[in-house]
Amino acid sequence: MPETMRDIRRKLRGPEPAETRSAMLANESASKMGGEKKVPIWMKERGFQWRRYRLVEVEEQFSQAWVAIALILTVIGLWTRIDALLLIAGALLALAGISWLWNWAAFLGLHFRREFSEQRAFAGETVTMRLVVSNRKFLPLSWLQVRDRVSIALPIEEVNLPSTGGAKAEMRTFWSLKWREEASKAYRIRALKRGFYEYGPVRLETGDLFGLFRSVKTIEEPQTLIVYPKLVPVVHLGLPAKEPFGDRRAPRFTFEDPIRTVGVRDYRPEDDFRRVHWKASARRQTLQTRVLEPASSHNLVVFLNAATLERPWRGVLRDILEQAISIAGSVCYYSLEKRWPTGLVVNAALPHSDQPIKVMPGRSPAQITTIMELLAAVTPFVTAPIEQLIISESPKLPWGGTLVVVTPLVTDGLAATLLDLKRLGRRLTLITLDPAPLPDPLRGVLTYRVPRGEMTELNLSHPIAGQRDMLDPLQLQHLAIQGLTTTITEL
Repeated sequence: MPETMRDIRRKLRGPEPAETRSAMLANESASKMGGEKKVPIWMKERGFQWRRYRLVEVEEQFSQAWVAIALILTVIGLWTRIDALLLIAGALLALAGISWLWNWAAFLGLHFRREFSEQRAFAGETVTMRLVVSNRKFLPLSWLQVRDRVSIALPIEEVNLPSTGGAKAEMRTFWSLKWREEASKAYRIRALKRGFYEYGPVRLETGDLFGLFRSVKTIEEPQTLIVYPKLVPVVHLGLPAKEPFGDRRAPRFTFEDPIRTVGVRDYRPEDDFRRVHWKASARRQTLQTRVLEPASSHNLVVFLNAATLERPWRGVLRDILEQAISIAGSVCYYSLEKRWPTGLVVNAALPHSDQPIKVMPGRSPAQITTIMELLAAVTPFVTAPIEQLIISESPKLPWGGTLVVVTPLVTDGLAATLLDLKRLGRRLTLITLDPAPLPDPLRGVLTYRVPRGEMTELNLSHPIAGQRDMLDPLQLQHLAIQGLTTTITEL
């Protein structure tokens, strides 16, 4: 596995500190209001946990006829003085009593848990799911049937799940535990596609050794497995800077960033007195001037178009949508690795929602996790044309930011919107999967075309249009001088 992908996985997996704090606050508010009691973190680390059990039903082969038979045999045995009948009646009553007590104590000290090797995985990976059952009492568990509701979209190796026509199927496992024994079974889940997948609730069924009584309980604690979209390494991303002060090092000293000091040098008469480094001057006993680092800035906002057809209501091309999501996620990760403030806007809705996805630019450690989880939950439901979303959201974004539009196809409306923003001075980059020729008005917009199909890397170093946007002001000045010289020569 490449080191780049190892770093991506290391950074994205695991709960964020904000989630831990939110859970602690929720526990405190629930306890104050008399709500459901939750387990503190320190108790979870030591294996303690409360489970929400709900009694569903109690089935039994035993009936009142057994008591009636025992009483009849007892009366006959006493009347006829046949000891065998009394023995049979006593055995029936003893068997019924032992079975009832066994069934009553079956769920005492019985704990079930489901563990994932990773709560967050990437598309194409394999996740190990462990089912653990522990019997923490001195009474053995003769039999236990576990019916776990699992997602049918992610296949489990060597397990044939029945087709139910819904999003979940029932996986049945059978157990038999001795006293104070813990057993586990491991299964490998293939994370074939991105999404949020819920596992649970779990139905536990057990009873006595003789099968006279049977109890069924449900653990209503579903777990979620998040599968991120596939990310590929970005070889190069040509995004020229526009702001004079920022976060990306520039190749030339066109501007200097007043908040970045790269060193000191001796003071010169023409230097600004505000740049004097007083601590260094005191140490060297001579005036020292701060040397500032030249910089330019990228404030990136990725607009993802979830429409794969010109008329979205006609359907969706799943493979093309997944590739567009993968490109958007890879660009966001590349941008945040460069410490550029990065945002995301998608004209698709989350499950059970009808609002587009919006994440304002930021570069906090939790930003990439937020973006990846939102991309994992993107549905094919298009809330509005991407050009309408660009028009409504671009005024709210920093003026010096770069708008990166990732789209499976280029429509006339999108081309007109990008051209208008270009004329207004917005910095634009278009990444398209559309194999059709680019409209002539977009020849001035920096555009990259990515071939449709499986990707191993994302190379955005050779634009098909708008190469002039990648030149810095000094290069444009030289180009203008060369053009003027050529014109004078021709005259």
